[in-house]
Amino acid sequence: MRVLIIGGTGIISTACTGLAVSLGHDVTVLNRGQRPLPPGVRSLVADVHDETAMASAVADRTWDVVANFLAFSGEDVARDIARFRGRIGQYFFISSASAYQRPVRHYLITESTPLANPLWDYSRAKIAAEETLLRAHREFGFPGVTIRPSLTFGDTQITLAVNSWTKSYTAVHRMRQGRPVIIPGDGTSLWTITHNTDFAKGLVGLFGNVQAAGHAFHITSDEVMSWDQYYAAVAHAAGVAQPNFVHIASDFITTCAPEMTGSLQGDKSTSVVLDNTKIKRFVPGFVCTVPFAAGIARTMAWFDADPARRQVDETADALYDRIIAAYETGLAAARRVAQDRAGH
Repeated sequence: MRVLIIGGTGIISTACTGLAVSLGHDVTVLNRGQRPLPPGVRSLVADVHDETAMASAVADRTWDVVANFLAFSGEDVARDIARFRGRIGQYFFISSASAYQRPVRHYLITESTPLANPLWDYSRAKIAAEETLLRAHREFGFPGVTIRPSLTFGDTQITLAVNSWTKSYTAVHRMRQGRPVIIPGDGTSLWTITHNTDFAKGLVGLFGNVQAAGHAFHITSDEVMSWDQYYAAVAHAAGVAQPNFVHIASDFITTCAPEMTGSLQGDKSTSVVLDNTKIKRFVPGFVCTVPFAAGIARTMAWFDADPARRQVDETADALYDRIIAAYETGLAAARRVAQDRAGH
């Protein structure tokens, strides 16, 4: 099949591009051309925000599949609908599992769980994009499919509840120095983290399935662990025998750092288990085969292979120190209150 992937070099899309090529698809990647592409991939260079450049790059080409990893709003999706209408077999919008109802009303999430997230602008924009896509399917049969990944990682990123996204070695740097590392809540909330190569099996497995049009799917691992277990697995992969973990309530963290409200309280602070029954029904061969412990060991090997990769986000690092200091100050005050009460 002729496949156009818009983006194609991010954590998730890189794995999807590679798998599509390995399965014999004719793959074209459209992006700004700033990162190398795997062998066998055609390249179109354009900024997705430059309408003239996009029109020139896409021209009158047709594709069996278009998957856009760089659409974040209803406006983005509306432009794609106008651009590709009548010229493609399938259109995949990459949404987010953070679009599901927050606060969580039930720990088990299915594709029919309501979409509502008052805590994160990012999620609300994704919801608006999903609604735009579904409306186009209902009104004139646009072959849109919504994909909702949850937290996903690969060989080049260490994914945790509280960590720098752009320089994800930061948490491991703190672990290896013996400095405290924040785990939200009491560490027992359940979560699912999926390896990008496993996610790719689900997405690419839907290519060419005409029955998927109008549907939404989340694609995640069936492995469910607590945040304590995820952090411990990272520490083990980093060779840290006794990591210094500190548990801090999510609302305390976001009071100190309001910019973290969306990604923490709007996504990762409560137990979430995603039911993968639907993607398995549409892609019978879908099964995740990379446990987090094995995947994060590969990730650490990638970081340790080159010191230049072990970048620390100094701003985030300093922020974590301030949050921990504030927490310890409050904890000390609470202990004094307890001692005073005991003295009476």
